[in-house]
Amino acid sequence: MSREEKATFAAGCFWGVEAAYREVKGVISTRVGYTGGRTDHPTYEEVCSGKTGHAEAVEVTFDPSTVSYQELLDLFWSIHDPTQLNRQGPDYGTNYRSAIFYHSREQNILAEESKKGLTESGRYGRRPVVTEIVPAGPFFPAEEYHQQFYEKQGRRSCRIG
Repeated sequence: MSREEKATFAAGCFWGVEAAYREVKGVISTRVGYTGGRTDHPTYEEVCSGKTGHAEAVEVTFDPSTVSYQELLDLFWSIHDPTQLNRQGPDYGTNYRSAIFYHSREQNILAEESKKGLTESGRYGRRPVVTEIVPAGPFFPAEEYHQQFYEKQGRRSCRIG
């Protein structure tokens, strides 16, 4: 019997992030939404205004017997530039920040170790990794038209960066 766990990541526009995680064996489901802010049930327009404090994020439900949280972290680091503060590519604002919202003490430890390892690797030279690592809070699903956006558009992914 498999058990399910949740992982939540923010790495810029949630459409591309969701598309990347949907291709991972062991990911049971994904949903895009808003987390890390100050208001309940924000809309896309409210989040984009920067006034709610939410990040565009992806909540990943996964089977840890098939894919590890570490593997999900490795993908997270590979699909965006964690040195860009409050932006990814052409998208900017706090809603596009790089963040890991952990759901357990173990996830917190793994995320911190992973970030430290990335920093020490020298991959980004002197540019600091600015990714926040914070406890998961309420997650508010985005509007239906945002869910699996690229699949609805007949695309599999986007270029992030």
